[in-house]
Order: sequence, then structure tokens, then C-alpha cells
Amino acid sequence: MIVVSNATPLITLALLGQFDLLGKLFTELIISKEVWTEVVAKGAGRPGAPETSRATWIRVVKVADRTQLSTWLSTYNLGAGELSTILLAKELSASLALIDDLKARRLAVTEGVTLGSSISCLELGYRRGHFNDLRQLYVQLLSSNIRITREILNRSLATLNLPRL
Repeated sequence: MIVVSNATPLITLALLGQFDLLGKLFTELIISKEVWTEVVAKGAGRPGAPETSRATWIRVVKVADRTQLSTWLSTYNLGAGELSTILLAKELSASLALIDDLKARRLAVTEGVTLGSSISCLELGYRRGHFNDLRQLYVQLLSSNIRITREILNRSLATLNLPRL
């Protein structure tokens, strides 16, 4: 299974102390050079940077079609990380692309990319018994600087028959 991730799932799971969940769920996680730069180089000292730099199960891959990336950068109001993740998912025929940003998710769907997210990873981790208190992780998430609404989290909890926040 080929799984490609954007920066936000790496950062979000690191903020929650659940970064290693990605390594438990996926044998290998692929990120673009642009995502590596965003999380590790530009994000030095912030959540996700040290975890990403030392994760042996993360592989950094350069987008092959640099011309397409350049075109998309001038066409779409999205960052290089999001766009390179979508392109890389297409180039590698990835089974899944982990993307949280709504605009990026919309583009990915139009490009035929199958999506996952920070929330879907947390749900899967909960179902597989990697942690017991998903609700508490969602409470932490609400108090962080990550833009995920209470409504989305409550829908997630409902699918697992857990009490609302």
C-alpha cells in the first residue's frame, strides 16, 4: 500500500503525541521534498519537525513532473506541500493521500486521488486499539491551533458510537 502525506497530518499527530501512529498504520509513508522542507526545515523546533526527521518509515520522494507542479503553483491558491502531495499521489498511484486542507482535498478528488486525513488515521488507530481515549485526543485537538471543527470531531465520534464533545 502506497501512502503519501501532506504536512498537516504529520504536525497534527505530533501535537497529539501520536506521530508514531502513522508508522504503526502504514509500513512506509511517503512525503514530497516540499513537505519535508515545510515540516523539517521551515518548521524546525516546531511539532512534527523532529519526529519527521528521525522517522525511519518516512521516505522523501521528489515530484517527477516539476513542470506540472510549477503550473499548479501558479494556477491554484494552494501551497507547494499540498500540490506536491497530490501530484506525488498521482505519479505513484498511491492507495491513499493524507490531506486535511479542504481546498487541497477538493482538488485531490477532482484528480482522482483517494483521501485520508488526520482524523481518519486517529479513527483507525482507535479501532485497532493503539490508544483507548479518542475523545481526549479530540479535546486536545480543539485546544491546539489546528483548524478542525468540533462538528467534524463529533461526526467522527458518532461513527464510533462514542459520546459527543
